[in-house]
Amino acid sequence: MKYLLGVDFGGSSSKATLLGEDGRVYATASHEYPTYYPHNGWAEQDPRDSYDALCKNVREILRVSHVAPQEIAALALDAATHTAVLLGADDQPVRRAIYWTDARAARQTQRLREEMGEEIIRECYNSVSSLWTLPQLIWLRENEPETLRRTRRLLAVKDYVRYRLTGDFVTDSIEAMGFLLLDARVNRWSERLCGLAGISTAVLPPIEDPMTLLSPLTGQACEDTGLAPSTAVIVGATDTAMEVYAAGAIRPGQATVKLATAGRICPITDHAVVDPRLVTYRHVVSGLWYPGTATKSCAASNRWYRDTFGGSFEEMSRAAAEVERGCEGLFFHPYLQGEITPYLDDKLRASFVGAAGFHTRAHFNRAVLEGVAYSMKDCFETLAELGIAPAEAIAIGGGAKNALWRQILADMLNIPLRVVENVDSSLGSAMLAGVATGVFSSHEDAVSRCVRTVEDTVPVPEGVAGYAEGFRVYQEIQRALAPIYHRL
Repeated sequence: MKYLLGVDFGGSSSKATLLGEDGRVYATASHEYPTYYPHNGWAEQDPRDSYDALCKNVREILRVSHVAPQEIAALALDAATHTAVLLGADDQPVRRAIYWTDARAARQTQRLREEMGEEIIRECYNSVSSLWTLPQLIWLRENEPETLRRTRRLLAVKDYVRYRLTGDFVTDSIEAMGFLLLDARVNRWSERLCGLAGISTAVLPPIEDPMTLLSPLTGQACEDTGLAPSTAVIVGATDTAMEVYAAGAIRPGQATVKLATAGRICPITDHAVVDPRLVTYRHVVSGLWYPGTATKSCAASNRWYRDTFGGSFEEMSRAAAEVERGCEGLFFHPYLQGEITPYLDDKLRASFVGAAGFHTRAHFNRAVLEGVAYSMKDCFETLAELGIAPAEAIAIGGGAKNALWRQILADMLNIPLRVVENVDSSLGSAMLAGVATGVFSSHEDAVSRCVRTVEDTVPVPEGVAGYAEGFRVYQEIQRALAPIYHRL
């Protein structure tokens, strides 16, 4: 038996998955690390915590699985995009990494939009927002110039961890798009955009295919992790790319619908779809893309509601299931942090509208679920307008485990939603490592062995009709309240 190891670095923890060549998951491990909030709107992480988490996860995997290090054929890493690690001449981080949720670069973002917005989207295939690395680097140039003067290498989190494992200073063609420093038309770093950021293209890593084999693990890496020098290491890709891959979405027309902290709909296309309302990335399958829409506060809305008003997710869902579809006129708009698709408006606010004396806590429980689904419907309508809305999708993310929420969303979008057994991005990384090293003969072989359907949720006609009318009201409320949100 050959085994494959995938390791993901998320917002609060790292997860590792040990996958067998038979397509079964044999062990998982997770280790948390902190996110620092030194000022209002700031979010930072120490990249050294990610390396430490990897080492602990790998050792835990080896301990619980009883798999010998020599049996692990290959390793791949993934992580969230837009989080740049800056290294000095000594290869040590010169500061904590600015995490992608950080909003300190709002002013720089606005200036970029006004001065170069159309040019950037033509070149980078994505519009400017504060989550991208380019405006963050401009903030550093204007507020911490010494930080950039000391920087000799700039790389993404997973690339930093892998650099410590193999000594290879590289990134992949998907991750590179997340910096907003790449001319996506030719897949090369843009001299002009790097100049705006106050850096040279020389500090950026060479760009490789995600399945490229790299150097062997160093002696120090083997000592730190317990892995054998024979374990191959590949370049890997981003967390969303690997999550889409783990779901089995590897052909045009397929799609994922994600109910996680943020909500996303990612159809698979055979061409880049460039629109300011989308976030567009290459797929790991050559020639494919996944242009995604996004709502900022998806499961985050549900968690905020629980934390603010008490109870558990299970209790909230059971009570919500007893309430009629439409919540008897109660609407929730989930703009806790503004909104992305289709409004691109950081000033929108969340609200409950239509509350009456007969509404109970259960009505509010369901209104939150429906409100997020309405926001996902806004995302879906954007895709429909662009001609790339999917006819069916794979439901992923923690929220997809909630049968009621899944049914609401299937009715809202009027498409079937399929649930598969495991869609963690660390599984996708392990699958990709298997294809890159020949353990799996192709992407199709990896998906056929590793992806298993658990159940399907199909739209109910009365639900489709009811939510179609509700969506019109939802949009009317949004249009009416947007000017008021802007004054708050």
